[in-house]
Amino acid sequence: MSAVVIDGKALSAAVRERLVARIKQANRPVRLDAVLTGNDRAAGIYAENQAKTCAAIGIDYRLHRLADGAGYDDIAGRVLLLNTDEDVRAIMMHLPLPAGIDVERVQSLIAPEKDVEGVNPANIGNVVYGRRSLVPCTALAAVEMIESTGVTLRGARCVIVGASNIVGKPIAVLLMRAEATVISTNKFTVDLPSLTRSADVVVAAAGVAGLITRSMVKPGAVVIDVGINRVVGPDGKSMTVGDVAHEEVREIAGFLSPVPGGVGPMTVAMLLRNTVDAALR
Repeated sequence: MSAVVIDGKALSAAVRERLVARIKQANRPVRLDAVLTGNDRAAGIYAENQAKTCAAIGIDYRLHRLADGAGYDDIAGRVLLLNTDEDVRAIMMHLPLPAGIDVERVQSLIAPEKDVEGVNPANIGNVVYGRRSLVPCTALAAVEMIESTGVTLRGARCVIVGASNIVGKPIAVLLMRAEATVISTNKFTVDLPSLTRSADVVVAAAGVAGLITRSMVKPGAVVIDVGINRVVGPDGKSMTVGDVAHEEVREIAGFLSPVPGGVGPMTVAMLLRNTVDAALR
């Protein structure tokens, strides 16, 4: 048996098509305001790609660049200014921030109703209470990919490996809200393999390359790989891999998301969906 690959690119393309239709039907402007501090090359490239992605579906992307020497007060001031601007409905913060600036402190300043990355503690708290909110994008992406397989989540046993505030924990809560039986674990969990082998759904989000191996997966299980790790390949070149040993796990899993091409594209799609949701409320 070979696992069905959960194609994040195809799923994200379908999400974008639906967003294009929503924006046209609403006939209202949709805008995303992003703050970028400093000259980090990767962040700059991501911002450029994001601008192109937004333009392709009809979102007005506004990038607010702050100088490399910007401090907390400069960044906080820009966020607070965007919070009070009635024309701004969706705000995100590009990372990394300058050394010494507390990322969570800055993210907590973004107005919850404009926080399209879902990183404000208020939005994460609303996820727990089941209130309407903007949910962390990667968590949304993982759950959407699980649901795309057709698995029945009610009563299913789901093991989440990793408990970060904006990925592992909200994924666990979203699955609980779907009435799944959820077990939260991490890379230090005693006898982790016995727990993952019992799971109908495994979500790997621990940040450890190749942590989940064939012997840790139940035949036919859904396996979602959220990990993004840079390692040196057999040819000596750097490559991106997930938390799942893909080649061996695909021989036993029922469904498996790849890295790259899985959760990554869907996370971007969920950011766009949150942006449209925030703008059209």
